[in-house]
Amino acid sequence: MFDKILIANRGEIACRIIRTAERMGIGTVAVFSEADADGLHVRMADEAYPIGAAPSSESYLRGDRILEAVAASGAQAIHPGFGFLSENAAFAALVREAGVAFIGPPEAAIQAMGDKIESKRLAADAGVSTIPGHAEALRDADEAVAVSRDIGFPVMLKASAGGGGKGMRVARSEQEAREGFTSAANEAITSFGDDRIFVEKFIEQPRHIEIQVLADRHGNVVHLGERECSIQRRHQKVLEEAPSVFIDEPTRQAMGAQAVQLASVVGYESAGTVEFVVDSAKRFYFLEMNTRLQVEHPVTEFVTGLDLVELMIRIAAGEVLPFGQDDVSLEGWALEARVYAEDPSRGFLPSTGRVTRYAPPGGAAHVRVDTGVDEGTEISMFYDPMIAKLVTAGDTRDEALDRMAAALDSYTIRGLAHNVAFLNAVVRHPRFRAGDMTTAFIDEEFPDGYVASEGTHPDPDLLVAVGAYCQAQVDRAEMHSVGGRNVTSASRAYIAVSADETRREFPVTIDVGHGTAAVTLGDRQISLESVWRPGDALFAAKLDGQPFALQVERVGRYWRLEQAGYALAVNVLTPRAAELNRLMPIKRPPDLSKFLLSPMPGLLVRVSVEPGQSVKAGQELAVVEAMKMENVLFAKQDAAVAEVLAEPGDSLAVDQPIIAFD
Repeated sequence: MFDKILIANRGEIACRIIRTAERMGIGTVAVFSEADADGLHVRMADEAYPIGAAPSSESYLRGDRILEAVAASGAQAIHPGFGFLSENAAFAALVREAGVAFIGPPEAAIQAMGDKIESKRLAADAGVSTIPGHAEALRDADEAVAVSRDIGFPVMLKASAGGGGKGMRVARSEQEAREGFTSAANEAITSFGDDRIFVEKFIEQPRHIEIQVLADRHGNVVHLGERECSIQRRHQKVLEEAPSVFIDEPTRQAMGAQAVQLASVVGYESAGTVEFVVDSAKRFYFLEMNTRLQVEHPVTEFVTGLDLVELMIRIAAGEVLPFGQDDVSLEGWALEARVYAEDPSRGFLPSTGRVTRYAPPGGAAHVRVDTGVDEGTEISMFYDPMIAKLVTAGDTRDEALDRMAAALDSYTIRGLAHNVAFLNAVVRHPRFRAGDMTTAFIDEEFPDGYVASEGTHPDPDLLVAVGAYCQAQVDRAEMHSVGGRNVTSASRAYIAVSADETRREFPVTIDVGHGTAAVTLGDRQISLESVWRPGDALFAAKLDGQPFALQVERVGRYWRLEQAGYALAVNVLTPRAAELNRLMPIKRPPDLSKFLLSPMPGLLVRVSVEPGQSVKAGQELAVVEAMKMENVLFAKQDAAVAEVLAEPGDSLAVDQPIIAFD
């Protein structure tokens, strides 16, 4: 066994690998860019070495600098995590040539499976079901259109070296095939240094289901069942679970057998994942093989009781798998939610900034949080915007779902936009609860993104009661500080006014004691017990005797209360103040319809129009790159360009004007 390993990665996966290595008694070495000098993974590791500037091309993708850190530290093995160099065959070869163990598969397997075109040929030869398509790299956009027409729309244009949703476009027409080829190729060359694009038939109403495999150096290959990964956005997974509610035992065995066969044919070692697309009739087709640890591996760990990182390390050290296929059993259910720094109200565009408050849910045995951030961490534009992976488990799917919903209610993140409320809305969605999902679920159910206030809370009176309680506690604290005496109880009358234009009013009477309150809303009586104090971000309580948690934040005059994917902002006033508030004018937002605004911080790649040019609705106006993804901005209506306010190469702030219209 190794004495010391280096983790050639950052963020939550680096922290997760460090935890297992420490448990195994193995020393750990971190590497970091200038942006990550104070990163959590740097602080957790036994040693840490700088490897370059913030852009990944100057740090985490620099294999030579990582090998210099290996030499300086004396590490005997490298774990690449996922992303960056994890599926780079040339890097794996350099590691082994340096006499260092690579905690992953042989470079030949990485190369064969990393090339999406070659992997489909190998899969077909191995007897694995494959999707109809054109297995050659496309020369240009014209060939993309011609081949797509021959296959039949809709088609999927995919980067041969792609992964993580980058370099992928669905095309349903010749125009979309032409535009999709250009965008996919640009994105692929930026992310992977390889602009080869191929095309295949797009399966309608598909589910994305994958099989986890493990193989050692001694010819033993097993699979660990499936993961359901159909809840996706822009081809990136958002929620995953194990097992799949859709897969029956015969289908599971057939998919597992094909995955094991493919791994055997390519001489695979270590952990890997064979991904399939599955149609409504349970016909499954090979999609790709990921020759690395997957982001969603914790759900498999929960239902199998195995530590995949530990097994990868042991396999790399030459050990034999300690179990066979007949020893693998799946127990219970697990779900993973990817917590991202992104703004669901802006079409899920990435968010950047400093995490000013951070408190993940409690660490019960059925809740796990894999994260690489803490309070003060800066989420930059240089890397993936993931904050954490929240995983919950239960004996049944419903139990795991209920625990996920409760954990999301308790997750406190401040300082930037994030998707916790959206995840909560998905977890509570009746269609998702029923297991009725395809990869189009988010597009179909949340076509315009998600704003927390649009959700329907099962009992909004409870949020109003909490707002009134918070205001009463603030008033009591102020009275105590002024009067110099401790007020043990008080009865107060308030009117809670919603922050939206409706200015809905909720008359509230509240009798407050020490940590208790009786709230009257109309004819309804609500009892409340809580130790909440002004300034706390999490409001944990018992309402009518039932556990209840929500996020509470004072924003100006308002209390913003968020729970179950729903948000309510109320101004809790005395009756006299409410009377005066009715006379106040409603502030209208400025008219920004005559500008194209950058929806996110990022790099302006190109501007596609000129001053004086007339544009039609749906026409491309500009392209902004953020988090390695190209975001094409289109005209919402016919207009004339008055002025171009930014140039390609400019770094844009969110809502920065790019184009002005007449």
